[in-house]
Amino acid sequence: MTSSRQTTRRFLTLTLAALVCLPSFGFGAPPGTNLTRARKLTLNREKKPKLAPDLEELLAQDDEAAAQKKQPASRTLAEARQRRLTARQKVGGVVLPSPEVAADELQSFIVQMNDTAPTAAMQAKVAAFGGRVSRKLDGMGLVAVEMPRAAMRQFVADDGIAYASPDRPVAAHAHLKNSTGAAQIRSLVSGMTINGSGVTIAVIDSGIADQHNMFNYWNSLDQDFTGAGNADDYFGHGTHVASLAVGSPWPWSGSFEGVAPEAQLVNLRVLDENGQGAASNVIAAIDWCVTNKAAYNIRVINLSLGSRAKDSYKNDPLCLAARRAVNAGIVVVAAAGNDGKDASGKKIYGGIHSPGIDPSVITVGATNTFGTDSRSDDVVTTYSSRGPTRGYTTVNGARSYDNLIKPDLVAPGNKLVGAAADDNNGSNTLLNQYPTLRASDDGYAGDRMMYLSGTSMAAPLVSGAVALLLEANPALTPALVKAILMYSAQPLKGFNMFEQGAGQLNVDGAVRLARLVKPTLPTSVGSALLTAALPTQQSTISGYTFKWGQGVITNHGFLYGSALMNYWQGVYGSGAVLADATAVSSGTFIRVAGKTSSTVSLKSGAVSISVSGGVLSDGVILTDGVVLGDGVVLGDGAVLGDGTVLSDGVVLCDNTTRADLTLKSSLGANVFGDNTAAMQP
Repeated sequence: MTSSRQTTRRFLTLTLAALVCLPSFGFGAPPGTNLTRARKLTLNREKKPKLAPDLEELLAQDDEAAAQKKQPASRTLAEARQRRLTARQKVGGVVLPSPEVAADELQSFIVQMNDTAPTAAMQAKVAAFGGRVSRKLDGMGLVAVEMPRAAMRQFVADDGIAYASPDRPVAAHAHLKNSTGAAQIRSLVSGMTINGSGVTIAVIDSGIADQHNMFNYWNSLDQDFTGAGNADDYFGHGTHVASLAVGSPWPWSGSFEGVAPEAQLVNLRVLDENGQGAASNVIAAIDWCVTNKAAYNIRVINLSLGSRAKDSYKNDPLCLAARRAVNAGIVVVAAAGNDGKDASGKKIYGGIHSPGIDPSVITVGATNTFGTDSRSDDVVTTYSSRGPTRGYTTVNGARSYDNLIKPDLVAPGNKLVGAAADDNNGSNTLLNQYPTLRASDDGYAGDRMMYLSGTSMAAPLVSGAVALLLEANPALTPALVKAILMYSAQPLKGFNMFEQGAGQLNVDGAVRLARLVKPTLPTSVGSALLTAALPTQQSTISGYTFKWGQGVITNHGFLYGSALMNYWQGVYGSGAVLADATAVSSGTFIRVAGKTSSTVSLKSGAVSISVSGGVLSDGVILTDGVVLGDGVVLGDGAVLGDGTVLSDGVVLCDNTTRADLTLKSSLGANVFGDNTAAMQP
C-alpha cells in the first residue's frame, strides 16, 4: 500500500511538473544558453507588454464600466462621487491610481523610458494628454507623471516609452544585542569597539523623532519626500525602526541598545502620519541616497516598508531603484512583508513584497525569540511573508513568474521594544490608536518606549549588522556582505527556505568572517579571499552553540561549502548579484560558467531544515529533489498556481488571498505580533 502511494505521488509530481513552464530569465534564454536562429526570430516576435499587470486590470475595469454606462445606475452620481472621494488614496500630494479614481482624473504613474529624452521632451509628451511631469528620477530612466488613466494606452504607444506602472501605495511593515551576537563582538578587534562607527544608514520611513534620548548623540540629517515640509515622525514607525538599528544605550543602561549604536543616520521621510506613502517618493529617496552616497558615506539603506508585488523585479520601479543603489555600492535591506497567514491562520506562500523581490536586495523575515537571549527556542513568526516571489511578466498572453527563493535571512521581529516618538498632542498615531503598545513611560517624552512587531522590526537589525561588517572591513561589496550574512546564518529547525531563507542573523559569525576578508578584494574567480584560515564554522551566543548554514541562496537553489568563503567568486564583485551564479536550462539547475569556482557545491530547490543550526546541505529537499516546471520545489509535489490551495492546506498568496484586512490594522501595520512572551521593559 505504501509503495503504491509513493508511486502515485511520484507520478503526480512529475505530471504536474510537466504542465507548467520554466521561469523566465529576462525575455531571452537562461545565461550560458546558445540560441538557434529560429529561436531568436521567435523571441523577437514576442509581444512584450508596456503596461504593468495591475494597470492593465484597472484599464480593463474602465472598459467594462464604460460598456455598462447605458444601464440604470444603482446609486446617484452624487453618491458615486462621494464614495470615490472617500475611498481614494492621496499621498504626498498625488492621487494614486485605483478603481475609486475616475479614469479622466489626473493620477500618478511611474514611466520607464527607452531613451534619455530631456525633461522638456517628456513634458511635451505628457502635456499632450493633459498631464504633467511631477518628478524626474535622475539616473534610472524613470519619470513620475500625473495624467488621466484613460490616456495611458495611447501614451505608452510612443516608441520612447518602455513601460508604465501605477504609482503604487507603500506601507510600513511593522535583549537584541545579546540574542543577535552583537554584544560579544564589540571588543573583537584589539584597540577598537565594533559599533558601526563611520558608517551611515539611511532610514527611509515615516521620519524619526530625533528628540528621543536614544538619539542623543545624533546630529540628524533630515529630508522630507511627503510634501509635509518636515521629517518628523507622526506615525511612530520610523523612530522605532531607527532605534533598533542605531539606538544609544544611554537612556536605559544598555537594555535596549541598537545593533550599531555609533552608526550615523540619515532620516528620509516618505510615509505620512498613517504609515502610507507613494512608491515614487520612495524611489526619489533612494535616488537621493545614490546622489549623496559619497558626501555622507551612505553604505546602507533600510526599507522597513514595501508595496504589493505585481510586476517582475525586472520591471518593478521600486526594484529598479534598489538595484541602482546596490550597483552604486549601497547595501539595500528590505522587510519581507507580513503576509504570512490568512484570517484562519493557514500559511500563505508567495507574499514577499517589493522591493524585497529583487535578487540584489537583502530581504528579511521575522523570528520570535520569546524574549529570551538564547536562540534554542527561536522560531519564524506566523505572519512573516514567505517566498517564492510571485512577480511576473506576460509574454504572448502567458504569465511567467519569477519564483525566486526569498527571504534571504530572518531576524528577531516579534514584540521588540524600541523608541517611541513623542505622542503628546496626538503625534504618534500608533500609540494613540493602540495604547497597549506602550512598553515604558517615566513621564518624559524622550524616554518613552513601545512594542512593535513585524518584518519592519527585523530589517533594521540586519541593517545594523551590515554597518558592523562594513566598519570591520570597508572593502566589502554589497554582494559579499549578503553572502557573508547568509553563510554564517543559523538555519532554524522545522522551517524551509521559503520561510527563513538561509537562516537567522548571526552577527558574531558574520563579523568574524568579514574581518578575515582581504582589504584589497581579489578579482579572479578562485583566488584566495581570506587573510587567514576559515574559523570554526559555528557560534556560541548566550550559551547556545549552533553550526553556520554555510550556504548562499541564489535564485532557484543554493550554493554551499567552505569554498564560498575561502575563494573569490565572480558574483561578489561590484554591480554583481548572487543570483547570477545559477540558472535553469532545459529543466536542469546549473552553475553559470565563470561566476563561481569549480569546488563550490550546488543544490536545486528549497530545503526544509531538519536539525537546528545544521548545514543547509543536510536539509531535506521539499519534493524528493524533483524541480517543478516553474523552477520551485514546494511541499508534497504541489505546483504553484494562482491562488490554489496546496496539498497541506497552505494558501498561495498570489495578489488575491491577503492577510491584511483581518490580521492587520487599518494603518497597514502588523501591530500586535504573535501572542507569546516578549522582551520585558
